[in-house]
Amino acid sequence: MIDLREDDEVPAPMISPALGFAARYFAGLVAAAVFLSTGCAGPQSALQPSGAAAREVAYLWWAMFWAGTAIFLLVLGLLLYASFQAPERRWRIAPVKMIVAGGVVLPIVALSILLVFGLRAGSGVSADLPENAISIRVTAHQWWWDIEYVDHRDPSRNFTTANELYLPVNQPVELLMTSSDVIHSLWLPRLAGKLDLIPSQTNRLVIEAEEPGVFRGQCAEFCGLAHAQMAFYAVAVPQEKFEAWAERQRSPATPPETRAVHAGKDAFDASGCVVCHTVRGGGAWGTEGPDLTHLGSRLTIAAGTFDNTRENVAAWIARNDDMKPGNKMPEFPHLDRETRLSIAAYLESLQ
Repeated sequence: MIDLREDDEVPAPMISPALGFAARYFAGLVAAAVFLSTGCAGPQSALQPSGAAAREVAYLWWAMFWAGTAIFLLVLGLLLYASFQAPERRWRIAPVKMIVAGGVVLPIVALSILLVFGLRAGSGVSADLPENAISIRVTAHQWWWDIEYVDHRDPSRNFTTANELYLPVNQPVELLMTSSDVIHSLWLPRLAGKLDLIPSQTNRLVIEAEEPGVFRGQCAEFCGLAHAQMAFYAVAVPQEKFEAWAERQRSPATPPETRAVHAGKDAFDASGCVVCHTVRGGGAWGTEGPDLTHLGSRLTIAAGTFDNTRENVAAWIARNDDMKPGNKMPEFPHLDRETRLSIAAYLESLQ
């Protein structure tokens, strides 16, 4: 017996270690669920699909989530039952039956169901396409994306851009993907799953945007120092807008129309930018860096890292390694701000 005096505190009832662990585990799970739920929306949310392939991935995720939740609740219920039920009244199961049911039957059933969802989610990689489907050849570099639109019937209509995909709405698009250096991975969470880009190998991914919008993509395979800043955007537009955009992309760069833009082109040529970059119709045919023929029409610079503004381009020319550490473009800090802004104005005119 416990001898209590008048001023003694009544001791708190003991809680079994199993029950205490269950309470802490459940509280942690709730906190984690609340925290993770904040990531269920946004420009890179796989749980807000805007394409058939991405929807299959979302179905797979939700199937795994609810299956995991059911198993957790089952385990928690058994734990609470064992903690509160009197030993003499507990339902006893033979060890062999428990091993067979929990260690053999349950995994086989669960994995078989997940296999069906997984096969559905992976079917978009090799989906059949209509004859007039658009093919895009994507080549990953450290740390940017070379993008070539391929016309199999008339190669003269091919054109190259960089770091930005334009897609017609409600039309499947074939991505033919490889890498020029190390393994990268292209991931457009709201349109499709991720797929590796491997040197000397071409992998195929079919995507389709079911609504207009701008969707952010990302390299999902660590590929070096600037991996986290190797992004891109996919812009889905109606068919007629896509055709107009593609026709502009096929055309050469517009010649400078003002004295200021002409001065920017002269500075661009004199600084050696033509050695690494292509400007079709502008006398630049370098292949080490992104094609800049229509840079002014793109949303971002530096592979989705900064907004495409004149000030950002001028800053990039002088100190790009500070803005995106590890990138391979040389810096030009010796150029004064006025010269850099004139180059930026020239690049801005390349619509």
